[in-house]
Amino acid sequence: MQTLSAQSSSASSSFTQHHHGRRRATPNSVRFSPRAAAANSALISSPSSAARSPAYIPSPSTTRKVPGYESTSPPAIAAPARNDSQEQSGKSLNFFQRAAGAALDAFESGFINNVLERPHALPRTADPAVQIAGNFAPVGEQTPVRSLPVTGRIPPFINGVYARNGANPCFEPTAGHHLFDGDGMVHAISIRNGAAESYACRFTQTSRLSQERAAERPLFPKTIGELHGHSGIARLALFYARGLCGLLDPSQGAGVANAGLVYFNGRLLAMSEDDLPYQVRVTAGGDLETVGRYDFDGQLDCAMIAHPKLDPASGELFALSYDVIKKPYLKYFYFHADGTKSADVEIELDQPTMIHDFAITENFVVVPDHQVVFKLAEMFRGGSPVVLDKEKTSRFGVLPKYAKDSSEMVWVDVPDCFCFHLWNSWEEGEEVVVIGSCMTPADSIFNDSGEDRLESVLTEIRLNTRTGESTRRAILSPDTQVNLEVGMVNRNMLGRKTRYAYLAVAEPWPKVSGFAKVDLATGELTRFDYGEGRFGGEPCFVPMDGEHARPGAEDDGYVLSFVRDEAAGTSELLVVNAADMRLEATVQLPSRVPYGFHGTFIGAADIDAQH
Repeated sequence: MQTLSAQSSSASSSFTQHHHGRRRATPNSVRFSPRAAAANSALISSPSSAARSPAYIPSPSTTRKVPGYESTSPPAIAAPARNDSQEQSGKSLNFFQRAAGAALDAFESGFINNVLERPHALPRTADPAVQIAGNFAPVGEQTPVRSLPVTGRIPPFINGVYARNGANPCFEPTAGHHLFDGDGMVHAISIRNGAAESYACRFTQTSRLSQERAAERPLFPKTIGELHGHSGIARLALFYARGLCGLLDPSQGAGVANAGLVYFNGRLLAMSEDDLPYQVRVTAGGDLETVGRYDFDGQLDCAMIAHPKLDPASGELFALSYDVIKKPYLKYFYFHADGTKSADVEIELDQPTMIHDFAITENFVVVPDHQVVFKLAEMFRGGSPVVLDKEKTSRFGVLPKYAKDSSEMVWVDVPDCFCFHLWNSWEEGEEVVVIGSCMTPADSIFNDSGEDRLESVLTEIRLNTRTGESTRRAILSPDTQVNLEVGMVNRNMLGRKTRYAYLAVAEPWPKVSGFAKVDLATGELTRFDYGEGRFGGEPCFVPMDGEHARPGAEDDGYVLSFVRDEAAGTSELLVVNAADMRLEATVQLPSRVPYGFHGTFIGAADIDAQH
């Protein structure tokens, strides 16, 4: 295993290599601010003075304050403005609706907030003072800022837009809040001919957010932060009562569109697994505008998970949808390159299961059925509906891509395995190879287990579809294990055998202190550290275009990543050579970019071809 890290604050700095315990010095250097990553608490730290300006709209019934919200100085970025339709919606309520609204508001503040919630301390996984502190705190929208300062040289072939999604609550939480509960906001930086032309960030205008902005307060329950125990039942009842009274409209979905991004068939889609995707258009001036909730021209009538897979050869988009209430708990479908949807394949599961990601090969889809499940009855016993079922055996299903029904699925048990994300998969003879990060404790993202140490182990899993047997191995050696989470392989090789993966070093959890290039065959790791007090997110691999690509060079490309210097209070975009892991360029951003989730790079030709 090879580890690359910065060692000093000089202009050049050395790195060391590790090959499964064997160490040797090298003359190579990293051209970057080279401070070692701070090893602070595994929890999100309290906000520093450089990041104390969350851009919430205050909620009238707030009972718990988030550190930094009371800052007297106004946010550097304007809070989102209301449009005319939002201004009118609050004036259209009749007498009955206004009376019902007042009664339900009193029920929320008097009973839910003061009786059910206030006497009970929030767990860390639902405490907004933990979940959205520091640079996890939200920002307001930013109109395009042009001609961004660049240090170094952006490779001229990188022409297009780097877009990254994330959770950014518009309103200050009134109760429990998990990081995943925030409203979706897309950050976009336009690059052309070696110049960083503009940066902008905008909320994705979901139906949920539009209704809440019209009411000037939260109306929809927070799926993870609020829906647990008896207070969660009460909030669900409140939500349905408001819907029955016409105070909100749940028929257009309740999703936040804050997790994934994919460009498909002329559309950039923002996704979370609780709703249909939303189409977001990048304008000619580098701004972002929400086109609307996208049902693929009437073909999609159910939620779609946030990680659909785009086959680089066929141009088809493969997807799953899971339901936590009624059967079928899981469906599989795909879209042809022209956007035409296949028929659904219903996959039989005994209970509703958290399936955040899956994988494709050249001929199959690989579906995880793991131990994190939904048991709504747990709320009546005062618990969370997201449960680690220790009696369940984790397994993977291998289904032909064009199967007509689930009878063609082959299930292979892989005990004690939970992969929140899968990085790639391919076929080798009778085996299907799956590369993922196995997380322990499996439900630690959702429930406060009392364990501060989370492990995310990069793992190769082999599924023998003939014998039904599986094997697994940690790709990194035990003495060089680091938490590797969000990232990707070269997207031009998705579903085919790959040698490299580019993954975030999620330490100190949940922050990201750098990213790693991992040789999946040998376990050799090359690490790019952001430096002391500097943290980022998912590395986005941008492959060299076909005209300039080196034949057979899978790592021929560049890695893009947003980075926050918490001490200096600055945000940047880094451009790193994916082959030798050296910094090529730094783009100074005009405003704070919070830590977020997943992103993609959309080439200039695709930007021009948007619907």
